[in-house]
Amino acid sequence: MGLVLSLGQGAHLGQVGAVWTGHFGVQRILGATLQDDPGLPGGHKREEYDVGETMPQTSVVFSGILGPSGSGQAQPGMGERGGGAGDLIFQDGRLVSGSLEALMEHLVPTVDYYPDRTFIFTFLLTSRVFMPPHDLLARVGQICLEQRQQLEAGPEKAKLKSFSAKIVQLLKEWTEAFPYDFQDEKALGELKTIAYRVTQCDEENGTVKKAITQMIQSLLLSLAARSQLQELREKLRPPTVDKGPVLKAKPPAAQKDILGVCCDPLVLAQQLTHIELERVNSIHPEDLMQIISHTDSLDNHRCRGDMAKTYSLEAYDSWFNCLSMLVATEVCRVVKKKHRTRMLEFFIDVARECFNIGNFNSMMAIISGMNLSPVARLKKTWSKVKTAKFDVLEHHMDPSSNFCNYRTALQGATQRSQTANSSREKIVIPVFNLFVKDIYFLHKIHTNHLPNGHINFKKFWEISRQIHEFMTWTQVECPFEKDKKIQSYLLTAPIYSEEALFIASFESEGPENHMEKDSWKALRTTLLHRA
Repeated sequence: MGLVLSLGQGAHLGQVGAVWTGHFGVQRILGATLQDDPGLPGGHKREEYDVGETMPQTSVVFSGILGPSGSGQAQPGMGERGGGAGDLIFQDGRLVSGSLEALMEHLVPTVDYYPDRTFIFTFLLTSRVFMPPHDLLARVGQICLEQRQQLEAGPEKAKLKSFSAKIVQLLKEWTEAFPYDFQDEKALGELKTIAYRVTQCDEENGTVKKAITQMIQSLLLSLAARSQLQELREKLRPPTVDKGPVLKAKPPAAQKDILGVCCDPLVLAQQLTHIELERVNSIHPEDLMQIISHTDSLDNHRCRGDMAKTYSLEAYDSWFNCLSMLVATEVCRVVKKKHRTRMLEFFIDVARECFNIGNFNSMMAIISGMNLSPVARLKKTWSKVKTAKFDVLEHHMDPSSNFCNYRTALQGATQRSQTANSSREKIVIPVFNLFVKDIYFLHKIHTNHLPNGHINFKKFWEISRQIHEFMTWTQVECPFEKDKKIQSYLLTAPIYSEEALFIASFESEGPENHMEKDSWKALRTTLLHRA
């Protein structure tokens, strides 16, 4: 919506709104160019982030790729990769750089070697910055063919079946972690080509062929399910926008508001968490890599990203804006000051319950809605609000020191999630725009290539770690009972346009200075001409 969330006079929101002025949503990030070097988000300095940190405990979805001990370091019994391994640089047992060719060879198993599963996930995720998945798959197929030919011609022909089984395992991990890569006909064709080659050595009992058949069936089912989900989401229309074509924009007193649907802040926070988890669950690791792929295409004048894949990112970002506008609408549409005060205090309580749950995205959206100018300028209403609870939220969302307080709270929620015994304690929903911003700046501040031409894999370890942690959060099953009536209201209630919000705000509390009087006069004139 292109919101400008500036503070008006008499606002009680401190610095919280500062970062949201000129909202840096997904669309803005995808089209942004880096200005001055702001330093790495999260308090890191250039090239000083800790790549030795292991990834968190994995969800069910990723457990096949990143085991609980997956650290990206060489694991006992795995053997060493031959060929281009000399073009790989390790520090303290961790791969930090290498040529693209060497990294591709490091991905492919041999008779005595299978790549570390954390490396598989990281390279498959981040390699799309340099080449599309179908090209990588073609190169993998070529390396496999070369190794197969060497085995057939050498003394280790008996190990051919073992080698084929490892290739199938690699393909299985790829199709399970990134099934969307194979929606492309070229990639699916390359997959079938490799599958045909590895089954040629398995004519006796057909175990490899059976594994490949099961893998492809599972892949096609996954693609079909994802396609159906996307079609369903595309049919969902955003809440109706009240254009406010007339000056008397206030609804009848009998019209239902949020308090008429749900007056319990905890229940509403739980329903918001339901919506958040359902929507964030449609985001996949490769979707998040579009942030990097697209900015590279802007810089290098070549497109490696499929902008269609940013749909889920933009849809989730749009939900944040819709919730902010819904909060502002619910406040501004109330006729009586006493009821407006109650509405503000209600949303403060909802935001606090969201914080306690670990739903930081809804909490920030609510705060942003109360920070919109039509709401923030209601000094008489705010003067009646008990803001002690809100002061605590302000502290947690203070943007100073790159949201240091929020990041501390997020870290606490993450630690709680990792040791949780119940699904209620596992919920972590970060502020999505801040997460996107972190990934974006991680990419922009640190180079893809080192002076020696190697890929800066140290950088991509960290990007992969953050994306994997985010994906772990998205897989948490919501423990709260779904209330269709409340969710229907949250998703379909009419939302005022920015013009309509100002109309309702000025009608509730008239303009108090020359600037507001001029704005109100100009708005009235515009709407009268339009009518």
